[in-house]
Amino acid sequence: MRPWRHGWIFAAAWLFYLNENLTALWRSPDGWARDLGLAALAGFAAAYLGGVSLLRRLRLSEHDSTGAVWAGGRRITTRAWLVLLAMLALFALQIPAAGFHALPCITYIAATAAMALPIAQGGPFVVVLVVGTELLARLTTGWEDNGYGLAALLGGLASYGIRLAAERQRRLAATQEELAELAVQNERNRIARDLHDILGHSLTVVTVKAELAQRLLDVDLDKARSELRDLESLARDALADVRSTALGVRGISLPGEIAAAREALAAANVDAALPGAADEVPTRVRELFAWTIREAVTNIVRHAKATRAEVRLGPDSVEILDDGVGPVHPASDGQGLPGLRRRAEQLGGTLTVGAREDRPGFRVRVEVPS
Repeated sequence: MRPWRHGWIFAAAWLFYLNENLTALWRSPDGWARDLGLAALAGFAAAYLGGVSLLRRLRLSEHDSTGAVWAGGRRITTRAWLVLLAMLALFALQIPAAGFHALPCITYIAATAAMALPIAQGGPFVVVLVVGTELLARLTTGWEDNGYGLAALLGGLASYGIRLAAERQRRLAATQEELAELAVQNERNRIARDLHDILGHSLTVVTVKAELAQRLLDVDLDKARSELRDLESLARDALADVRSTALGVRGISLPGEIAAAREALAAANVDAALPGAADEVPTRVRELFAWTIREAVTNIVRHAKATRAEVRLGPDSVEILDDGVGPVHPASDGQGLPGLRRRAEQLGGTLTVGAREDRPGFRVRVEVPS
């Protein structure tokens, strides 16, 4: 983002206020003083616009994120001082013909200093300009005090305010870029954690079953075929989980919901006992069990005020237990427990919700026929 890209256009508009200098010089008697003053006024306007262009490069390089900013910043600050000294000299050359009408130049010099110089240098310089302008207007015979010192002070303050606004806008843009990069990195880390949770145990089981099937080929062919069928089912389930995680649709991934439950309960300071894998769960009920874990854990985190939770997972059932008070406001809009009950009934299963029998607490259990 380049907040100073068109700054020279804004600066050029303010050259209108040099009209007083031009009028005074144009009406002064012919001679070297008049000609010198007009040339100095043109040079002053060019130096002012050049200083604005220099200022833009200063602001862009001063806040570079490469680390090599201070050397470049010092070089441009030195050039800014040269521009300011040139503007002062060109202002002085107008005085013989324009007199006190040349004082509006001080406002431009103060504005340029407030924007181009480091604050520790620009602040004192503007103060010196203001005091010097007031003394010059009051002590020089025939000069009028028309508030040029106050104008220089206000011009410096206004320019400094514009500078602060531009720098804050730049910092805001940089912060937004950092947040976007952080969000991307967090999503990558989330996918990496989920893939680890999904594939870690599944690949281990696949390896063990493959070795077992290989040993059974010469001993029990039927058992070997059974192990190979389980091996194929495990591989397909793991592939489906990986695809759903990579696409960000974690709601249908049972291992992904187990991983999400672990993070959510830890964030809520709930001690959790969770299954390490979901390989025993048939494909046809994985989505139902995933929704069950999601709904139960959501209720625990939001409403239960529990300190401990446990997820018991089997081939034909999933049960979530906690020591809390259960859901305070059960959902009635087709989601939550009512929606979960319909999902279970579609597979011929049952949903049991209520108080625990063994100790104080709450339980959610879904069971489907084998």
